[in-house]
Amino acid sequence: MTSALRVEGLEKRYGSVQALKGVDLEVGEGELVGLLGPNGAGKSTLVKIAVGLVRASGGRAEVAGARAGSRAARAELGYLAELFRFPGWYSADEVLALHQHLAGSDGGSGERRRLLELVALADAAGRRVDGMSKGMQQRLGIAQALVGKPRLLLLDEPTSALDPVGRRTVRLLLERLREEGVSVLLNSHLLSEIELVCDRVAILLGGELVAAGSPTELSRPRGVEVETDEGVRTVEGATREDAPRLVAEAVASGRQVYGVRVLTSTLEDVYLEAVGGETD
Repeated sequence: MTSALRVEGLEKRYGSVQALKGVDLEVGEGELVGLLGPNGAGKSTLVKIAVGLVRASGGRAEVAGARAGSRAARAELGYLAELFRFPGWYSADEVLALHQHLAGSDGGSGERRRLLELVALADAAGRRVDGMSKGMQQRLGIAQALVGKPRLLLLDEPTSALDPVGRRTVRLLLERLREEGVSVLLNSHLLSEIELVCDRVAILLGGELVAAGSPTELSRPRGVEVETDEGVRTVEGATREDAPRLVAEAVASGRQVYGVRVLTSTLEDVYLEAVGGETD
């Protein structure tokens, strides 16, 4: 089965500025991939090429096996921009009806009802957008991106303006979409959210892919912390395999062991190491 998104050797130049320098990236079927990087790293350019808003200078980008920007590719993807706006006087049902018309979807009221149920807005079908909370509008935005049953969702900062409860709601929604086989490329600055929900992470810097893999694959061991009746001691350089030995040594020396914890780097540590301290 073809990948939901595949870019190979992707390049983009804006005059003398090279925004992308031969990027390779793949989003598999039902996979949730987080796209990270400071401003100017090339994230938005990559997404715009995938959507078909920008033409690549070199390499190729495909959505579900079709050339990015083609009619076939556009039919397979849904997109939610960071600063999206819906007419405030539209109801949730009317917003989806409009996007069905724009996308050429023949799903009708059944599709609209299903999507509102999916994003927990079934009871708000008749509510006007200007009467919705930010979290409700964000979920409605994801619903409109799902019109036409796309295989790939491109989401730009979908939780940046939400409170912790709203972020958790969207996170659970993304996990449900993954279970249904929908692929997601998630562009976000919230590293904790990326770490919680994404199968893999791709980090861009200066138009190049500088790190990629699952959060576990990208993490680095930082030692083992052992708590005994003498206090907490961190053994630098120790790994998970060393934990049983460290506990046995503590017990053999007459210590009471209360806990042991293997320390690994967080996604934030990995990100800062990859971008060399560059900020947005």
